[in-house]
Amino acid sequence: MRAALVLLATVASAKGDFRARFELETEGGAESFSVLVHEDWAPIGAARFKELVMEGFYDDTRFFRVIPGFMAQFGLSGKVETNAKWNAKPIMDEPVKQSNKPGYITFAKTGAPNSRTTQLFINFVDNARLDGMGFAPFGEVEGNGMDVMRRVHNCGEEPNQGQIKSSGNSYLDSSFPNLSKIVRVTIQPLGDEL
Repeated sequence: MRAALVLLATVASAKGDFRARFELETEGGAESFSVLVHEDWAPIGAARFKELVMEGFYDDTRFFRVIPGFMAQFGLSGKVETNAKWNAKPIMDEPVKQSNKPGYITFAKTGAPNSRTTQLFINFVDNARLDGMGFAPFGEVEGNGMDVMRRVHNCGEEPNQGQIKSSGNSYLDSSFPNLSKIVRVTIQPLGDEL
């Protein structure tokens, strides 16, 4: 059995798959979950996500758009200069190979082509209607991670994204102190079960 697991991990690693561990602070306290990234689902998105995690981009950020029955969105830095840097580096669109199922993670984008930058969302429900709009999932929340996601503070669409970009965490912490926080996101070896 162990040899089979090692073989599966080796095959996944060869494809460029990896696992990201999210450490959160919710109203219930410290929590965590993992996302298994499938590089072949959306190679450009998977590569950008890994690059951002390695840069520490998602550390000390907030879930700023949470709509039960739809999705939870995050991916604006608490540092104004960091948002400006990455907003200037959009990535190309790519084919949608996997549907937007519950627990699948994808980049947010505008209606304009090639507009993905740093914002991500995790689907709470089957959002297959987004597939035709070019939202390409690149990973999936593992294990009981969606139980953790359901405890993320429901802020609706209240926080203003423009103000987050211009004022960062100072705006969010003063105006929306109950937002769930992403303390840290790290890349984990595939053999490490969380």
